[in-house]
Amino acid sequence: MLKTNEDKLIKIAVIGEVSQPMLMPLGYNIGADGVARTVPGVGGITYNKRVGDPCVDLAADHVEPGVSMRKGDDPGHRSNAALNFLACVGNTAMVVSGDAKGKKGVVTGMHGGVEHVLVDFSEAVMEKMCIGDKIQIRAYGMGLELSDFPRVKVMNCDPGLLSKWKIKAVAGERLEVPVAKIVPAKVMGSGLGSVTCHKGDYDIQMFDEDTVKEFGLESLRFGDFVAITDADHTYGRIYKKGAVSVGIVVHSASDEAGHGPGVTTLLASPDGVLVPRIDPGANLADILGLRKKPAKKKSAPKK
Repeated sequence: MLKTNEDKLIKIAVIGEVSQPMLMPLGYNIGADGVARTVPGVGGITYNKRVGDPCVDLAADHVEPGVSMRKGDDPGHRSNAALNFLACVGNTAMVVSGDAKGKKGVVTGMHGGVEHVLVDFSEAVMEKMCIGDKIQIRAYGMGLELSDFPRVKVMNCDPGLLSKWKIKAVAGERLEVPVAKIVPAKVMGSGLGSVTCHKGDYDIQMFDEDTVKEFGLESLRFGDFVAITDADHTYGRIYKKGAVSVGIVVHSASDEAGHGPGVTTLLASPDGVLVPRIDPGANLADILGLRKKPAKKKSAPKK
């Protein structure tokens, strides 16, 4: 078990509402190839995409899995900023109004720009939910530290998720972190230069086919943990050789220049303390058991 300062953390309630989906005024997104497309985008209740599902090759642009929420109509308002900063991946969320009142979900990430917090609920719960329903989050994780690894910055991460992630110390005072994919900093786009990684995300560009194939990015899933090499997110997003930052995929791919699947940061190290280890099961849905596996069919009795 990794030693943390969990006993010093504050658990606090934040609330928001299920957001209305958003589109450009004319409905079109102009891709990096110059083609205008009309497809679903951010916000709302996405009934058929959850963490664990593919986030690439969809008729969509920046689609957010599960339920998207924010506080009020102004994404830059202080109350919505508090929701985005305080909520952490793995936090418990509860519906507190409407037909799904009392049902629980799990925070899966934050989407910058639109400033949404994303929450996973089961399909049955989402069927009962409506735009405008209120969701309250037990925000827990801001200020989390690894006591024996001061050079690793932890952010946006519930202590319970950290304990289930199977991160382990290895020789040389390093941390081996299971990730589904390793991504080079050279393909990272929108979000670069942000002054903080305690909210929002950072997009993986998918426009170079050779790089996509080399790193297996065509099979990215919502909820995948990914390591970004030569990227330091300790105090904002910068390019730095030898640094490693690890995050979670929060929204779908995009045809817009500079955009792609978004990654919310969870861990950052400026000097290579983090050692990524490829694990196909390094996905939030698998680690937290968010998706029920179909029951095995019983074989017919032999005559």
